[in-house]
Amino acid sequence: MIKVVGITFKDVGKIYWFSPGPYKLEKDEKVVVETIRGLELGYVTVPPREVEDGVLEHELKSVVRIASNNDIKAYNENQIKAKQAYEIAEKIIKEDKLEMKLLECEYTLDKQKIIFYYNADGRVDFRELLKQLASEFKIRIELRQIGTREGAKFIGGIGSCGREICCKSHLREFDLVTMKMAKDQGMSLNASKIAGLCGKLMCCIGYENPLYEEIRSRIPLIGDIVDTPRCKGCKVIDVNYLKEIVKTIDNEENIEQWPAEEVIKIKSHEEETSDADLTDDVTEDAE
Repeated sequence: MIKVVGITFKDVGKIYWFSPGPYKLEKDEKVVVETIRGLELGYVTVPPREVEDGVLEHELKSVVRIASNNDIKAYNENQIKAKQAYEIAEKIIKEDKLEMKLLECEYTLDKQKIIFYYNADGRVDFRELLKQLASEFKIRIELRQIGTREGAKFIGGIGSCGREICCKSHLREFDLVTMKMAKDQGMSLNASKIAGLCGKLMCCIGYENPLYEEIRSRIPLIGDIVDTPRCKGCKVIDVNYLKEIVKTIDNEENIEQWPAEEVIKIKSHEEETSDADLTDDVTEDAE
């Protein structure tokens, strides 16, 4: 067994695992850790606990120290400087007419590096931009291109449900979402109906999918041949999964609706799934 602590660097960010070292850490306590980007200030999201040795994929780094008042002061100063740096960088990008969208920038805690995050449809030749930024800030510059889903998480916004998008409000990591999931849930495959602000399939399709899988395992599906109280060998033409109601048509083209529990499936219709159904892209752009 090995002791670990979960550290997050943003409000709804991914949880990274570190060794707590000699420190007795509590939830929400601020700590300084060393990452591949440099020294950073994070906070404890998962208090120290023991896990099996084989669970972790990488060797753990230890927490450097519990954040001091000076660390917190430096972090707050960096937040202000980052906003100013963002405005400067955005102005340079517009003047150079670069096809990229600047999303955010941040300083490492020790002010040894500044990182700019951006979206772009393709590769961007930012060699000249890098020179200009290095000349402006006099420290190491890192330009990091991120995907459209991560970009939406940076910016935030209101989804089609009328609430703040999931990746900004509570979803720490992105799960696999496929067109087959949307199809299995009886959703319209119109891109405007199933895509989020990022242009990719809505994340909620993925974490609602287990419920639909459970329902689909025990009720007739579209194309199945069923017996109803008034018809033998009817065909299912529509299904309301949440209400568990199936719509059938008989040989005389009479259409009726039935609670799923009153319908007996006698023949299953296997739906064909093309390779295109398995993609998580709604738009043509790829991450």
